[in-house]
Amino acid sequence: QVQLVESGGGLVQVGGSLRVSCVASGRTFSNYNMGWFRQTPGKEREFVGTITRSGSSTYYPDSVKGRFTISRDNAKNTVYLQMDSLKPEDTANYSCAASQYYPAVVPAAYENWGPGTQVTVSS
Repeated sequence: QVQLVESGGGLVQVGGSLRVSCVASGRTFSNYNMGWFRQTPGKEREFVGTITRSGSSTYYPDSVKGRFTISRDNAKNTVYLQMDSLKPEDTANYSCAASQYYPAVVPAAYENWGPGTQVTVSS
């Protein structure tokens, strides 16, 4: 039901920071847990993190824990992914998605997806 659009991707140097955003249409944004995934050509879609409806809890895989932070502003219908200490292996297309479940770590648990925004980390 909810439609999602990401923005904020771009080119950043190794060790740098970048924040990508995901804006939802409609008036039911706060009803969804939100997740971030990334995908590189030749690789499976990889779970990056998720946040609860109210933003009270977050969950991350070990690959990004301590470097990435998810937050949300329900008044703005927006969820954010703050990426710090970026590495070349972080290069990917980053997508946000909405789910009725938490924690949801597999793509099948999400009902709606945005088209993604490209993040490229170079030295």
